Order: sequence, then C-alpha cells, then structure tokens
Amino acid sequence: MIPTLLAPVFDALGASVDPTAAPEPLVPCANPAHGDYQWNWCFRVAKLLKQNPRALAESLVGGVSHPAIAKAEVAGPGFVNLGLDDGWLVRTVAEMVQDPRLGVGQTGAGKTVVIDFSSPNVAKRMHIGHMRSTHIGHALYRLHAAAGWTVVGDNHIGDWGTPFGKLIVAWNRWRDDSAYAEDAIGELERLYVLFGERAEAEPTLADEARAEIAKLQAGDAVNTALWKRFLVDSLAEFDTVYRRMGVSFDVVLGESTYQPMLAQVVEDLLASGSAEISDGAVIARFPEPELKDHVAVVRKKDGAATYMTTDLAAMRHRLATWKPARIVIVTDMRQQLHFKQLFAVARRWGVGIELQHAWFGMLSLPEGAMSTRKGNVIRLVDLLDEAVDRARAVVDAKSPALAEAERAAIAEAVGVAAIRYADLSSHPQTNVTFQWDRMLSLDGNTAPYLMYSHARCASLLAKAGEAPDLGRLAIGHPLERALVLALARYPEAVAGALATYRPNLLCDHLFEVANVVNRFYHDLPVLSGGEARASRLALVEASRRVLSHGLTLLGIPALDRM
Repeated sequence: MIPTLLAPVFDALGASVDPTAAPEPLVPCANPAHGDYQWNWCFRVAKLLKQNPRALAESLVGGVSHPAIAKAEVAGPGFVNLGLDDGWLVRTVAEMVQDPRLGVGQTGAGKTVVIDFSSPNVAKRMHIGHMRSTHIGHALYRLHAAAGWTVVGDNHIGDWGTPFGKLIVAWNRWRDDSAYAEDAIGELERLYVLFGERAEAEPTLADEARAEIAKLQAGDAVNTALWKRFLVDSLAEFDTVYRRMGVSFDVVLGESTYQPMLAQVVEDLLASGSAEISDGAVIARFPEPELKDHVAVVRKKDGAATYMTTDLAAMRHRLATWKPARIVIVTDMRQQLHFKQLFAVARRWGVGIELQHAWFGMLSLPEGAMSTRKGNVIRLVDLLDEAVDRARAVVDAKSPALAEAERAAIAEAVGVAAIRYADLSSHPQTNVTFQWDRMLSLDGNTAPYLMYSHARCASLLAKAGEAPDLGRLAIGHPLERALVLALARYPEAVAGALATYRPNLLCDHLFEVANVVNRFYHDLPVLSGGEARASRLALVEASRRVLSHGLTLLGIPALDRM
C-alpha cells in the first residue's frame, strides 16, 4: 500500500532525470534505524548518466514531497532512506481497516480469470500429492477475488484415458461387489494396484486394457455405464474431502468434456498451419528459441488424442464461455514443458490473453516418490484425521473448560488449517519432503500461532466490553508504531503474493504482524492503559481485522476462541 501511494512521487523524480528509466520500487529498510523505506534507483541511473550516485541522490532528495514522508535522507554511496509521518500512518491504517477490502487494490475489476487447480484422477483417492495444487490453487482463487477479479475455479479432473481400460479389465476379472458397496473408491484402488501387479507377469493384460478403452471411446453401452458409475462415486468421494478442506469449485469439467471437440481442434490446427502431419501423426513444431528442439504430438499415428489436444480444447472452451483476461493453471513442476508448448500453440491461434502456469515443487515421502500403482501414498483424509487428532490433544490440554462440541470444532479447524498453512507458507516452487512433525507442528510460523493471535485480539476486545473507536488510533510508543507500520504494509503483501503467484509472501507478512501484535500486548497494557486505552483498543481491533482478512484469503478460519 505504501509504495503504491508513494509511487507517483518517485515516478516524477525519475522522469525529471531520465524519462526512459523506470524508477525501482521502494523496499522496506533492512535496519529500521535507517528509516522505513529505501530507494536505490540512483545507482542504476547514475551509471547511465555517468554521474556520482550520491550526488544524484542529494540533488533529488530536496524534491521529495508527500504528506506521508517525514524525512528523506541520503545514506552511504547513494541510498535514499525515507521515514514516514506518524500522523499519516495512523490515518492511512484507520481508513484501510474500515474498508471491507482492507485497502487491497482492485486491479482485476471488470476482468475474469479462470483458475484450473486440484485436478485429481477419477477412481483414485485424493492423497497428499493432490494437496499442493488444491491449497495453492484455492489461495490464488481467493487472492484474485480479493483484487476484484471475477474468478472461475475449474477442477479439470482426470476422467478419461488408459487407466479406465485397466480398471474395466480388473473389474471384470477380480471385483468384490460387497467391498465396492462398502467403499467404492477403496475397491477401485485395490483393482488398479492389482492390475499393475498382474500385468507384470501377464503382458497380455495390457492388450485387453487397450481393447476395453477403445470400446469405451466408441460408445460401448456396458463400458460407458461402468465409466459413469466410477465417475459418480469418485466425485462423491472428492466432495467429502473438499468440504473438510473448505475448498469448492465453480465448475468440474473433466477430460471427457472435451472429447467431442478434439477432431475439430486438430483440423483447425492443420488448417491454420499451427500443426503438420509427420509420419502419420499430427505434430506441432516450435520456432521459439526455448522450444526449438522440441516437438509436441497433437494426435498419435493411431488417431489417439493427447493431453495437448485436450488442453487446447479446454482452452478454446474457456475462452468462448467466460472470455477471461487471464487463465492460470496450477500443476507440479514436471509439466512445465507441456504448458510452454501449449501456450506457444495457443498464441499461434491468436490467443492474446495472459496464460500463466503456476507450477510448484514436488511433494514426496522420505523414501521417495509416491505411486498409486505401487500403493505407497498417504491418503489426504488420513492426513486430515491425524492433524485433527493432534490438534484435539492440544485443545483439550489448553482449554478443558470449553464444551465438548466447541473443542471438537476448534480441533477440526486448527488441524485442517495447520496442514494448509504448512503447505502455503513454503515457497511454492521448492520441493517438499513430507514429514508429519513439520506439517503438524503447532508452534512457530504456523496456522495455530496466527489463529491464536487473532483469538487473543478478540478476547481482549471482549473483555474491554466496548466497541473500539478506530478514530482514536494513535502512536505513542515504538511498539505501537511498529505495529501500525506492519498493518499499513498489508495491502502490498497481498498484491505481492498475487503478482508472483506466491501465497507464502502473505503468510510471511501475517507472521510478522502476529509477532508484533504479541510483543505489543505482552509489553504494553491495553485494558489498564489509562489515557492510551482507547488508542490501544483501536490498534487491537485494527490488528484483528488484518489477521482475519489475511487468514480468510489463505482459506483459514479466524476463530474468536481457541
């Protein structure tokens, strides 16, 4: 928020020296003793102008004029350090926290974004390998909505292809009807794993699977009925997990949705010159330097479509249905090349909107990668159950006086949030090795810590017995100033997380706010603060609102009691 408000000042200063040189952004001072923000633009421009950077900085400091700036000083060889005015800070925060949007810029107003995330495969349980796409995608959904975008959340499920041929063979040979009636997805997973085991010793099973999928693709009534049965039961299973995770979608459109469109997609690619026939297959070549050694197969020699064909059909459908200005697809890092190729072909088609692949690092077990076929995955529902059990033990120990139902509700909220925050607080593009203790830690930079900080603010306000007057907010102590400054930076943290597709930047900022809040009410009296009581109650309420808004953007409930 603060750099956004001050940007015009520094744009003007930059233009006064060199209109072609865009000023660098303001950044918080690493050492608060030097000021609140630092501007390093003079180093780059001085080199271009062949001037001394300190002399250039000194010539510009006198032109810095804004009600937010209390002082502007040159430090070292050419740094410009800024100190913000306390009165301006207080007014800015008081206005910000009374805005339902908490000052978050509406950069997406009037525009639509489609976000494709989660995307589990039908007939398989959701496991911890689905966790990152679901969490990151849902956070990006909420961040876009907060910035004014009209958001379409699309769960592009895997409901077509070779696995269904394998399942149909296994179903016909080895199914247990009573087991299916009791646990449909458990039985389908057992059959899928069993097929993999038997196929290693019986290679002809693969031929049978190809024959069954060909029948399905041709519209065979028996196989189509089986496929629909698997799909309905899988969606019911997914919905149970999503409800616990607090995740929902606007549409659930699987790969099967686009099958009728594939032939036309291939014809259009050939007609436009975006693809060519090569040795019986339809391929796309890439003149782009980063892709020149790669070829994408759009249709195989045998006439089978590929993921490229399906994804192009999905893009065409999204463009026609929602007319988005941006499409974001959230998958793991292994699909980077695929989406680079997909976007390159789409641009040849004349797709001019922003296409973003928000990829993330891999999640693995300590012993290696996970595989449903090998049966070495941790079910997502089991992970959630374990997290809730551990949270319940803490809630029972710390709040035994609460009613049973309330303790159970708090444990569910805290346990699920602990898993979500442990995931979101990591840089999305880092690889993560799954560890129970790390994922479920209730100390440090965790969801429970942030939730407790919010609950502590709510408790203080409840004990005060009066509605805080945000107009009474003031700065009278260094800790109060540190807290006001942290709150004022909240909109910029949201904007940064959205611009970089990194929810962890918002996590980091909320953790900073929570730390300052805890120091504030530990070191300074609030309820017995005398003349400072009204101002400090206002500051507690401002902090509560920022924590509540930020937690909500992350999909974490802001509880009033823990």
